[in-house]
Amino acid sequence: MSTHIGAEPGEIAPRVLLPGDPLRAQWIADTYLDGATEYNRVRNMLGYTGTYRGTPISVQGSGMGQPSLSIYANELFRDYDVRQIVRVGSCGALSADLDLRDIVLGMTASTDSAMNKLRFHGLDYAPAADFALLEATWRASSSRGARTVVGQLFSSDSFYPPRPELTTLLKEHGVLAIEMEASALYTLAAQYDRQALSVCTVSDHIVNGTQTSSEDRERTFSDMVEMALDAMLEVPVE
Repeated sequence: MSTHIGAEPGEIAPRVLLPGDPLRAQWIADTYLDGATEYNRVRNMLGYTGTYRGTPISVQGSGMGQPSLSIYANELFRDYDVRQIVRVGSCGALSADLDLRDIVLGMTASTDSAMNKLRFHGLDYAPAADFALLEATWRASSSRGARTVVGQLFSSDSFYPPRPELTTLLKEHGVLAIEMEASALYTLAAQYDRQALSVCTVSDHIVNGTQTSSEDRERTFSDMVEMALDAMLEVPVE
């Protein structure tokens, strides 16, 4: 049992899906995992373990933003020896080539957070996804209806940024979409020598202002989760 996760040793699988919303974690467990049992309710950040196609899989809510995700990623890697984490969440598109409900696989994740500046004593660290997970998820996308692209994410510390004009600069430098967690996840995976990937569905378009309905988000969330699950089974845990 760790500070924020109430699981006993062995109750969390080596492969973990990490949605921000704990109710999404419950939905994933109910929809995709056989024999799912709840292992965590601390702070209502729900966590479950079951099997998918016979392989143990856990799903754990992480909350919004890098500080919250870092709590759960740290404890999963450090205290429960988790080997793979795939974040499944939403993002806001910057690229004109992206449409609503497209799926972005985050190859890298820049950020405006000071977390890595503090960690690396002012140096710029470039967090990146695990290539094996990235490649496997890309292959898994070929059997899905949703369009999938690979590229740069930007992990923002602000849901309502005080300087929205900076999105133009990010767009000009090839950033596809903005979310709030990937940079911290990739950094922690590197620290612990583990595998991590962020898979994000475009829920709104920051440039043109369009957005999906709640029903659309749920339907496309299914594509993203299925891709992630299939990829995790394909990649051996180290």
